[in-house]
Amino acid sequence: MSAQESLVSRVTEEGITTLTLNHPQRRNSLSMAMLEALSVELDAIAGDASTRVVILAAQGPTFCAGHDLGEIREQFDNPDFQLALFNQCSKVMQQIVSLPKPVIARVVGVATAAGCQLVASCDLAVAADTARFATPGVNIGLFCSTPMVALSRNVSRKHAMEMLLTGEMISAARAEDIGLVNRAVDEQVLDDTVHKMARTIADKSGHTLKIGKEAFYRQLEMPLAEAYAYTATVMADNMQAHDAQEGICAFLDKRKPDWKDH
Repeated sequence: MSAQESLVSRVTEEGITTLTLNHPQRRNSLSMAMLEALSVELDAIAGDASTRVVILAAQGPTFCAGHDLGEIREQFDNPDFQLALFNQCSKVMQQIVSLPKPVIARVVGVATAAGCQLVASCDLAVAADTARFATPGVNIGLFCSTPMVALSRNVSRKHAMEMLLTGEMISAARAEDIGLVNRAVDEQVLDDTVHKMARTIADKSGHTLKIGKEAFYRQLEMPLAEAYAYTATVMADNMQAHDAQEGICAFLDKRKPDWKDH
């Protein structure tokens, strides 16, 4: 097993791939090695036809404590490393958004700074009701500027600014209220909730999921008229796909669709 493979594990069962951050001794912090390992796995999943949906989980009591501050301190005199680290983190977050499979964060424990960014970058998130979230960089003089990108695209401006400016922890219930996570549930039913959501998604056409996810993020950045023009074209093109025509026929014929993922 390589060093990268030991930091992130990947298991695929019935179309659901679980990626697990596997360095609980360092609170699953996003060191350069962890980020590189995640990037490798996301690249592999992007081309893996057996994966229809991804669950992003973590070993241990902490989901992700953000960047490895010990590693950052060792590189205080190396600004090139600092830039490379934050660029690599930004690359991974964008890989999650551009991945042609939906990604669900399964959150237990604390998700802070870049760990909170990781949750916000996922398409969906389910948290144990004991989980907590924060962007606490302001408390140590390092504003959470890159986490801010994902956070501000998930919650309202004032909610984002409150988290960024105060650096205070928020509860899972509060995270659900402001839209950072979809659901906050009792930890005893967390896995069942996440897997039921993943199974529901995995039963859809993979081709349709890919089209929809890409279109969702692209239209968000467009003016209203442009967004409608773009999505009308997307739907017209989607209509020519086998799965769209099969799905419509199956609905009208009251039968289960036979997806071909094209």
